[in-house]
Amino acid sequence: MANLEPEQQEDAPLDPVMDNVRRKMVRLQIVSGSIMFISLMAVLGAVVYKVRHAPQTPAPLVTGTGFAVPADQPLAVTAHLPPGFEVQSVSHSGGQILFYGVVGGVRKALIFDLAVGRIVADVTVQDR
Repeated sequence: MANLEPEQQEDAPLDPVMDNVRRKMVRLQIVSGSIMFISLMAVLGAVVYKVRHAPQTPAPLVTGTGFAVPADQPLAVTAHLPPGFEVQSVSHSGGQILFYGVVGGVRKALIFDLAVGRIVADVTVQDR
């Protein structure tokens, strides 16, 4: 077997065709590397822009019904119940409040919707 020393392999001149191919490959590597670097800088620039220009107002908290409660202050709504309505129990679900009570000897359930800001259902409860 013939052992060639590494120095002898490196010193051998390339033929002109292979030298042209080598130059084209080096040029292609430089162009590809430049495009990758510019793309990375564009992505990092977009991230920095988004972080610096983030909205300063807090986003509203959204419940399951699509009803939005402001994050920076409580919701202020008044439920106008019928005159003489005696509240026996109250229940809350989603964006609605159920007032159960008696008015004029008749048992009623009133449903108040926070999103609308008014009573949306007046149910009379009777025994059979």
